[in-house]
Amino acid sequence: MDAPDLTTLDDREYEQLAIQHAHPRHRDPDTWALLTNPRHLERTRAALTNVHQRTAATLRRRKTERDAFQQECHARGEAGKKEWFATRTDYERWRRGTAGFHQMVQSAISELNKAQRIQNHRATTQQSAQAAREALRKLAVAVQRHQALHAKSGTLAGQEDYELWQLLDQLTVPCGPDQEPHTLRTMLDFYWTDVETVTDADAERAAAERVMRRAPAGRSAEYTGVPRARHVGNEKRLAG
Repeated sequence: MDAPDLTTLDDREYEQLAIQHAHPRHRDPDTWALLTNPRHLERTRAALTNVHQRTAATLRRRKTERDAFQQECHARGEAGKKEWFATRTDYERWRRGTAGFHQMVQSAISELNKAQRIQNHRATTQQSAQAAREALRKLAVAVQRHQALHAKSGTLAGQEDYELWQLLDQLTVPCGPDQEPHTLRTMLDFYWTDVETVTDADAERAAAERVMRRAPAGRSAEYTGVPRARHVGNEKRLAG
């Protein structure tokens, strides 16, 4: 059967549909999935809660009426007792059927409550993950700016700076449909920051910075050693 459009149902129609699918054996999977969807779950629970409350009130009222009828019958002596016992079978049949229906609705409400808790947990987990991801993005941007500032100023970076910058290439986050891990630097290059045109000067600074990053403590091995003085013609008459 085709699942109905729940948005077109009034309260009475919606309630009847929820009752029809309250028992697991009588459910159409697609319709029950709609009834428990986050968009409709609260309405479904409210509808069944109203049914549950009305049934409970009916059970209490009928019991009160039955107790009063019993007293009336006993007060009329033997004839009254016969009338009491004659109506007992029908009442008990009604009571068992109504109590069973009441319990079935209660079980369905319990299922809805469990589904709501699961949805709340998922929403909270998702919000926490998004908050953590956003915090990591801000941290990565700050580290990238710190590295860019050093490259722009041309100042010599320390070992602690390189260790900090290397985290952009070491830490990963899941991304994409398959949730494959990508480094923070990749996320910055493609997702987390705006792309800007690189000038020749920027490229030169970046190349110099890459050379500096290969050094163990901010000093490139390519430039190590003591420079030697060279004097053409030995004009300063230095000793040979």
